[in-house]
Amino acid sequence: MTETKQMVEEMKGWIYAAAERIKMSLKNEQLEIETKSNRTDLVTDMDKDTQNFLSKKILAFDPTAKIMGEENGKDHLADLSGRVFIIDPIDGTMNFVLEAENFCIMMALYEDGIGKLGFVYDVMKDEFLYGGPAYGVYCNGEPVSLPENKSLDQGLVGLNHVMYRKDDYHVQAIGEIAMGVRMSGCAGYELINLAMGRRVAYISRLAPWDYAPGGVLIEALGLKMSNITGAKLQLADREVFLAGTVAAYEACLQLANS
Repeated sequence: MTETKQMVEEMKGWIYAAAERIKMSLKNEQLEIETKSNRTDLVTDMDKDTQNFLSKKILAFDPTAKIMGEENGKDHLADLSGRVFIIDPIDGTMNFVLEAENFCIMMALYEDGIGKLGFVYDVMKDEFLYGGPAYGVYCNGEPVSLPENKSLDQGLVGLNHVMYRKDDYHVQAIGEIAMGVRMSGCAGYELINLAMGRRVAYISRLAPWDYAPGGVLIEALGLKMSNITGAKLQLADREVFLAGTVAAYEACLQLANS
């Protein structure tokens, strides 16, 4: 446990340092913004710079580590054996660019395909969730306990706006049963809210770096996640992601596949 605690503190330090760099960029620099797959799929120089910064920290700490990240051609690993760090340098880039808030730095540590540690930092709100199954889950130093097992009709559901508009997997019916629907545009923000009991479920199309960090945390808290059919997430291509309290997850799974 001492070794794990040291690693947690090391990784937290990297993320706090990266966050300071990002906040300084908002104050002092004109962002360089590009598009990737379409006009709403944005990437900035700070996304790339933050991933490079974290990658250098990782490799200085463990030169043998493998890295998967959203940017800089690191978005696929054929082999997940050994120690793998998964990075989303700025999750919610659209929010970062247009709102200057509601974005997260996220990182996960996997060993031989098993999630060991997860870190999700809402930079502007200074809300930092971190931990893992053998360590416990903490928010800004305070332990996080298992959220109440609320049913779908007792809470809010986070949803992808395109999926909701097109009614993919009957998400409109899911939203009708829930107390309400929220569309934040940031997986990290939604998974923090799920871990903290502010959501009962979350459904979106996500890549591994979107769900791996928060996924380690929510599973450590006894919440459930999978792809939309109930199959195990593959840490490979983009998938339709489903997570929630046990009760809400089961209800969403049934409705989505009915």
